[in-house]
Amino acid sequence: MAANTPPAAAHTGHGFGTLPVFLAGISTILGAIMFLRFGYALGHVGLLGIFFIIGLGHLVTVPTALALAEIATNRKVEGGGEYFIISRSFGTSIGGAIGISLYLSQAISVAFYMIAFAEAFTPLAEGFEQLLGVPFDVRYVSVPGLVVLMITVFYKGADVGIKLLYVVVGVLMVSLAMFFVGSPVDGYEHGAFSLGARIADPDSFFIVFAIVFPAFTGMTAGVGLSGDLRNPRVSLPRGTLAATIVGMIAYVCIVIKLHYSASPEVLAENQLIMADVAWWEPIILAGLACATLSSAIGSVLVAPRTLQALGGDKNIPVNGVSGWLAQGHGTQNEPRNATLVTGVMAFAIVLLGSVDIVARLISMFFMVTYGALCAISFLEHFAARPSYRPAFRSRWYVSLLGAMMCLFLMFQMDPLFAFLALLMMGVLYQGTRRVQGGEGDLAAMFQGAMTQAMRYMHIRLQRRRREENFDEWRPSIIMVNDRTFDRRSPLMLMRWLCHRHGFGTYLHHIHGYLNAASFAESSTVKKRLVEMARKQRSTVYMDTIVSPSMTSALAQSLQIPGVTGMPNNMVLFEFARQDTPEVVEDLVKHSLFAASTDKTLLVLRHGEYHFGERDTIHIWLTWNDQENANMMILLSYILLGHPDWHNTVITVFAALPEAQVSGVRQEFRRHQIQGRLPISDKNIEFIATESTSEFRALVAKRSQYAALVVIGFGVDSLHERGASVFTNYPTLHDVLFVHAPREISFE
Repeated sequence: MAANTPPAAAHTGHGFGTLPVFLAGISTILGAIMFLRFGYALGHVGLLGIFFIIGLGHLVTVPTALALAEIATNRKVEGGGEYFIISRSFGTSIGGAIGISLYLSQAISVAFYMIAFAEAFTPLAEGFEQLLGVPFDVRYVSVPGLVVLMITVFYKGADVGIKLLYVVVGVLMVSLAMFFVGSPVDGYEHGAFSLGARIADPDSFFIVFAIVFPAFTGMTAGVGLSGDLRNPRVSLPRGTLAATIVGMIAYVCIVIKLHYSASPEVLAENQLIMADVAWWEPIILAGLACATLSSAIGSVLVAPRTLQALGGDKNIPVNGVSGWLAQGHGTQNEPRNATLVTGVMAFAIVLLGSVDIVARLISMFFMVTYGALCAISFLEHFAARPSYRPAFRSRWYVSLLGAMMCLFLMFQMDPLFAFLALLMMGVLYQGTRRVQGGEGDLAAMFQGAMTQAMRYMHIRLQRRRREENFDEWRPSIIMVNDRTFDRRSPLMLMRWLCHRHGFGTYLHHIHGYLNAASFAESSTVKKRLVEMARKQRSTVYMDTIVSPSMTSALAQSLQIPGVTGMPNNMVLFEFARQDTPEVVEDLVKHSLFAASTDKTLLVLRHGEYHFGERDTIHIWLTWNDQENANMMILLSYILLGHPDWHNTVITVFAALPEAQVSGVRQEFRRHQIQGRLPISDKNIEFIATESTSEFRALVAKRSQYAALVVIGFGVDSLHERGASVFTNYPTLHDVLFVHAPREISFE
């Protein structure tokens, strides 16, 4: 344990323990909304409705608290609280965007709470007007109160702020105790217990929820003290979870007490109903003042530290400002410059006297922050990075629920402000990316999550699909080639076949034995391959293989799974019209070698034509293509799925002995009617031919100008006739020879 505890010298803050985290959180949770709006909510939605609101709110706060506890126990958390956690997990660009929005919500919250603090003095308004002869204005209290608060924090720092929290929380506890021992309002006699009792014409549920929700946003208030904690990995999760649980219990108890103390009509109309119920009315006003003051203290302690951390990461998209904001004062690194900026912003808003519109946007920013924390926890669970080893673990589905609830509730509460909040986040992200030099923040985390998801799916596929289902066949092609950069056509064909329906793995063969030099060469070539695929917008997986011969490279490659995790079912070979006979003889040898693996063989013969205008595909079927026919037709129609072949016309030529034409024609027709053959009558031509030489003459004459010609072949004929199988059509341009080990079905 001692090894995990940083030395005392390493701390520049105050070295607080867990209690300040709890106090900052609970004093914000037990705030103005609880005192002023819980009666209204109970009157409009009833006891069952407000229980649902409390539960719904905690579907956001509890997953966030658990996610925060998890992330905080994984790394040393420094100054900046939630911003530090988000930026070190999501990256400084997106972390900066969320951090700036978080800071704005915290800074404006200072003004919001000070205005609410002034509202506690409204019962004294009449006496104030009689004494001074001028109308009472809440700014007479909020402005001087803010000035005193800012001066105190500016010169005394977080230490005095924490001491004030002790006093404030003490008054809060006393006020709640006197509320619970109080009696129902005069004249009220509680009848039968009713979960649904409410006023006659209530506000809608989500309007009430939107009004009450800010009560749930205070549970992370203590996180901003992270840089001043002795052991953040212990204090942050303990203090935050404790504040969340205690706050939830307090909320439930308060609404039950209110339910037994006043009618729904009185609850809905009297925002100070808790004072009327309490054993001593003034203590509730004092509690309200302390609750709002404590929330203001929590915000004024946290906001400058968030801004200071943003400056330290150079995440303020204004030249020259970040360094000034990052400056700290004294050995405790007090953020005086950031406090000054926060005070000026809060003072300007307090002078306006109302922050109703701004407060709605604040809630959205808090929701964005909470959603980001839950999303980090969820992604880390799936990324399974070895460096992510939190001492406390939440559950991935809890974090996912929290993130989804944040997004859902944002648009339920106020779609316009939800959209504006997300839009502002996008603008801030672009600004911070420019400051940070355009780094890609989410790439590493999403890459890890995607890797884990693929691993899971591959294992599931392997368990569920022990044998290939030829009724649901799709191409999974592998190609090993050492002439990658000398010719374009093979990769073009792979890109087209794998555009939508298929999968492809292309391996560039590097001749030699694997050593440091060949490995370095393969890494360089792979980067070139990936960049080439990116420019071509190819979905083919590109890699390299180092092996002393093409045969050994094939032996290794044909045994590896495809990019889907399942075995590859096709092998593509190629040769150019100008290649030497030795090259073609090697291709025959490699094709026969690959045939032993029971895969479909594709051999592309290409030249300088590069598939021409890609306007015609001719498929030639013979009496030997019973197993090849469906494969040849299906591959041709897969090509039509690529935009490059969108306007292509496919023509099928069935060249058969005259005695077989009638029977095959009827069979084709039956398959068409049953929907098993995706070819219309006008695209099929039956030709009677009696010899191989006659067939070759027909192909040469009819398909001389076709963009691609598809011809079947068999392994037996390849054994017998060798290279002539692929070289017997010298007048054709690009030809794809196809051998299928078995017939596939279109069903």
